[in-house]
Amino acid sequence: MPAEGVRPAMTRMQRVGGVAGYFLRVWRRTWLGSVMSRLLSPLLFVLAFGVALGSLVDESSGGVDGVPYLLFVAPAMVAVQGMLDATNESLWPVYGLFTWNRMYHSMLATPLTVGDLLLGHLSVIALQGAIGAGAFVLVASTFEAFTSPWAALCVPVGVLTGLAFATTLFGIAARASGDGVFNLVFRIVITPLMLFSGVFFPVSSLPLPLEALAWVTPLWHGVELSRDAAAGTADPMSAVHLVVLLAFVVGGFLFARRGFTRRLVV
Repeated sequence: MPAEGVRPAMTRMQRVGGVAGYFLRVWRRTWLGSVMSRLLSPLLFVLAFGVALGSLVDESSGGVDGVPYLLFVAPAMVAVQGMLDATNESLWPVYGLFTWNRMYHSMLATPLTVGDLLLGHLSVIALQGAIGAGAFVLVASTFEAFTSPWAALCVPVGVLTGLAFATTLFGIAARASGDGVFNLVFRIVITPLMLFSGVFFPVSSLPLPLEALAWVTPLWHGVELSRDAAAGTADPMSAVHLVVLLAFVVGGFLFARRGFTRRLVV
């Protein structure tokens, strides 16, 4: 029986949990297709790039820096998977919550705050990213793409890489006046990053201006940190990669919160 009297204010954790609960219920309707696609995607990536292309690279040049090409590219693809999952969940879906069903507006009619919306929604995206990264590691391991138990650390790296993109893309979606700009994001940001962030070949083989550009992108840091995790190695640069990714997450969150506030409150 409900207690009488004034209901105590909800804590931050309860509010964030309520938002996350809503998005989990929405995701529950399509979770099977989502999980199946996250299993099929790494299988295609591993077969196409790791096995087919990898056999040619290994035969012609002996791999990359003495490492079989499959072992070189598989950890990097975990970071790419995190980026792609975050991008797919952070553009049109977020824009739709502003414009098509105005769910964010409805949520703010309750005691929820903008920060609660962001933390709750991003936590579900992080969970989806963990499932995607875990599926990639699991599938790739069946092809012996990972040879160390430290490869499990690629999962949190993939999540962190995804959040580095998701937070910024949330801010872009909040500021977008139409969804046409999202195609540009894919064409001039996501696709070039996938090609020139050291995923398929070392960035040191790029011209210096492009190599320097790769250094300031979150995907390159995610790729390098994922390779360190898969190999079970750590050095001062591993800490740099981690700090840079965390800085992207924090900076992106502040960027997104400002965009949400301007669109929903001010």
